Amino acid sequence: MSWRKNLNLSFKSACAAAAIAFGFVGTATAQDADFEGERVELIIPFGEGGGTDTWGRFWAPYFSVFLPGNPTVVVKNIPGGGSTSGANQFQARAEADGLTAIGTSGSTQFPYLLRDKRVQYEMRDWRVVLASPTGGVVYVNSDLGLKSAADMKALEGVKLRYGSQGATSLDLVPLLAFELLQLDVDAVFGMKGRGAGRLAFERGEVNIDYQTSSAFINNVTPLVDIGNAVPLFSWGALDGDGNIVRDPSFPDLPSFPEAYEMMKGEKPSGPAWEAYKAFFIAGFPAQKMIFLPKDTPEEIVKAYRDAAQSATEDESFVTDRKATLGEYKQIVGEPAERIFRQAVNVPEDAREWVQKWLTDKYSVQF
Repeated sequence: MSWRKNLNLSFKSACAAAAIAFGFVGTATAQDADFEGERVELIIPFGEGGGTDTWGRFWAPYFSVFLPGNPTVVVKNIPGGGSTSGANQFQARAEADGLTAIGTSGSTQFPYLLRDKRVQYEMRDWRVVLASPTGGVVYVNSDLGLKSAADMKALEGVKLRYGSQGATSLDLVPLLAFELLQLDVDAVFGMKGRGAGRLAFERGEVNIDYQTSSAFINNVTPLVDIGNAVPLFSWGALDGDGNIVRDPSFPDLPSFPEAYEMMKGEKPSGPAWEAYKAFFIAGFPAQKMIFLPKDTPEEIVKAYRDAAQSATEDESFVTDRKATLGEYKQIVGEPAERIFRQAVNVPEDAREWVQKWLTDKYSVQF
């Protein structure tokens, strides 16, 4: 049963489902929060159509069903500044009453980690509800003549154009990857989100692009099916030992380290590779997160976490998650807190290398 059918449940059935979920976790404090008749805004600091927007719109109706009182949950897009505009607004204006949450991505995290001058938010103070691991896929225009990653040597010396949100956004990962591969990529900055980058690709304005898993599955697969786009590789995923392996959502695509070895004939190494790994780990295993403001009462935080946990146990969620977000287990509550703390603690030497590289290559000033 899809979530659309699930949302057609009667109000009584939805409340019963929530009551069962809260009974399962066995707490009284979560029941003290009641959002009946309320309107909750989930801020997505990007334009419509990108990976974070797709992910946020997937989660919003489940919070409506599983939060106590079944509030109306709406997505509010606030694009700009590589997501710093929406994050700054959340920091400055969101009340700690549970009626405003924010869904972030690595493009919100990276400017914070790199001490971007546009950042006016303190992520470490926010209350994390859930973390969504994700991946991403790099693809090129079929006019370039490639069929797969096995043909990547043909890109040597070819002028490529990439639509970017900004050098300190999550686009740092592809920009570092292009640097490692020694591709001649002209980064066109100023995109309002990855969705805008994809649209530029569709218009023929750029010929290399990447999308996070949800956006690739939903929006790029049709381009592949009609022969306009050729997927090359995924960023990969982390195994239990911290190694980058193939992404479970794209098992037929090589991971970035595999693609590098296919093109260069050796495994990646050196300072650029170490910096890439550090920011990949910071940006993708906990790539998308939902937060509440600082000082949000514990009963409200608990209600959100319980709602997220209940959603992940719902049969329709499991089915639709695979189709929409890929094969990634959602991380809720204290485990999300732990992975969030890891994500905002990039090694200082990696941060310093990336800052110098960004200044030298793109004139980014810190």
